[in-house]
Amino acid sequence: MSAIAIITARGGSKRIPRKNIREFCGKPIINYSIEAALESGIFDEVMVSTDDEEIAQIARKAGANVPFFRSEETSSDTATTADVLLEVLDEYEKRGKTYEYGCCIYPTAPFITAEKLKDAMDKLVKSGAESIVPMQEFSYPPQRGLFIDEEGLVKMLHPEYATTRSQDLQKQYHECGQFYIFRNDAFKIQKDTTMERSIPYIIDPMESQDIDTESDWRFAEMKYSFLSMEKSHDELRRAIEKRLDEIL
Repeated sequence: MSAIAIITARGGSKRIPRKNIREFCGKPIINYSIEAALESGIFDEVMVSTDDEEIAQIARKAGANVPFFRSEETSSDTATTADVLLEVLDEYEKRGKTYEYGCCIYPTAPFITAEKLKDAMDKLVKSGAESIVPMQEFSYPPQRGLFIDEEGLVKMLHPEYATTRSQDLQKQYHECGQFYIFRNDAFKIQKDTTMERSIPYIIDPMESQDIDTESDWRFAEMKYSFLSMEKSHDELRRAIEKRLDEIL
C-alpha cells in the first residue's frame, strides 16, 4: 500500500489574512497538519500544495516536501479542492510516482492527530470503500430549522416535524473539513472526496472547529488549550498511578 498526504495551503486567504501560517497556540497552524501526517507513519510522501514562497519555507522547515508550486488556475478563488488534488496527483505521475491512496489535509486543522489519520486509513482499507469522510452530528436537529420570509415572519423549513420529538428525528451530520482519505483511482474518476461509496469517520465536536473568522480562531484556541490541559492532567494521573503501583 502506498499513500500520499496533500496539505492544501494557498496564500490568498481573504477573511483571515495569512491564516494558513498564522501562529496558533505557539506555532504556525499548518504545522499541526504536517506533524500529524508525519507522525502517523502511513504516508510515503507528505507534501504541501501552495502558491506562496513563505508558506513553502515554513512547510519545509516543519518537515513537509514542496516539490513544485501550484499553477495560476489552482491558486484562484474559484479553484476547488478537487482541482488542487488532481493537479498534484497528475504532477507526481509525470515524475514517475503513483500512489494507491491519497489524503487531503487542510492546513487549518489543529485538532487533527496521527492517531485519527491511522485509524481512518485502517477503516478505509478494511472497508473496501472509496473514501472516508470526517463528520460530526448537528448539535440541533436541522429538521427544526427556521427561516424569515419576505414579510419578515418566522417560518419553519419543515413544518411536518413541528410536533415530532427530537429523539425521533433522523440524525443528520455535516463534514468537519479536517481531512479526507480516498482511493486515488476512484477519485480520478469521480473528482470528489465524497464519493458514491464513502464511509463516515465521526469526530467529537470538541475536537473540531471551522476557522473562518477571528471569533472562530479564538474559540478554536480555547478548545485546543482546554484539550491540551486535559491531556496533561491525564498523563500526570497515569504517571502517579504507575509510581504508586511500583511503591506498593
